[in-house]
Amino acid sequence: MNTTTINDSPIPIIAAILMGFILLEIACARFSQPRGSRRDAIIEIIGSGLLMAVTLPLVTFLSTSAMQHFVPQWKNSLADLHWMLGLGLFLVLDDMTQYWWHRLSHKVPFLYSLHRAHHSAAYMSIRIVYRNNSFYYLLMPGLWFCGALIYMGLAHVYFGYLIVKMLVIFSAHSSVPWDEKLYRIPALRPLMWLVERIISTPATHSAHHGLNADDGVTNYKGNFGNLLFFWDVLFGSAKITRRRPEHYGIEDMRPVCWKEELFWPLVRTRPPRNQHQATEELSK
Repeated sequence: MNTTTINDSPIPIIAAILMGFILLEIACARFSQPRGSRRDAIIEIIGSGLLMAVTLPLVTFLSTSAMQHFVPQWKNSLADLHWMLGLGLFLVLDDMTQYWWHRLSHKVPFLYSLHRAHHSAAYMSIRIVYRNNSFYYLLMPGLWFCGALIYMGLAHVYFGYLIVKMLVIFSAHSSVPWDEKLYRIPALRPLMWLVERIISTPATHSAHHGLNADDGVTNYKGNFGNLLFFWDVLFGSAKITRRRPEHYGIEDMRPVCWKEELFWPLVRTRPPRNQHQATEELSK
């Protein structure tokens, strides 16, 4: 039985990777965005802080408590499972469910209100990785499934999986397009063709954040994948152009303050949207 415990945390490694991308953007003069604002900084700092300090610990505690109450006999029941099978469970129960959660968030008005903060930034940057309403992650099924799998003895698989996943997600949101130069190397064309269909890249994910749906690049209603872009390929929502949109953000004539972005529906600073307004915004 594997003896890895929840105390063997991947957080220091993930923090180091995050800091690496921050320093890379600073070095390339891409961290302080020209269209950024105090409002954006508040959303990003508070949103990220709440996720790390409150949401993730809370979901882990609640999912573990629920497992202990309802199925105590399942504790460490998967501890001897081969790591590749454990990885498969995380890819399906976390990454694939996150794909569908993300996809639904662009179709269901209530969920979109929890996700719009992630798209209201007029730029791509490592800054926006965790930029979401505080309830968006709390309700995300994949996080609860991860808590259950950790309870069942797969913490050692989860930690490695999480490090790789966050590395991909950080790089896909980064304002530094690491994939751009690789596309230009003839010898790497077969490899990059495969890579861009397996994992999220700056090109494919930035297309999801584009402002103008008519620019030939933006795919606001697709490219939902987080770690695996393969889910978009499999479920028909992929668009691959190897280009990045010129503009990012959402077309919204009704400004939303940072409090509403982070704490809707508890905080409402404007009249509630009717169904027609919500549909217009989602149909971009």
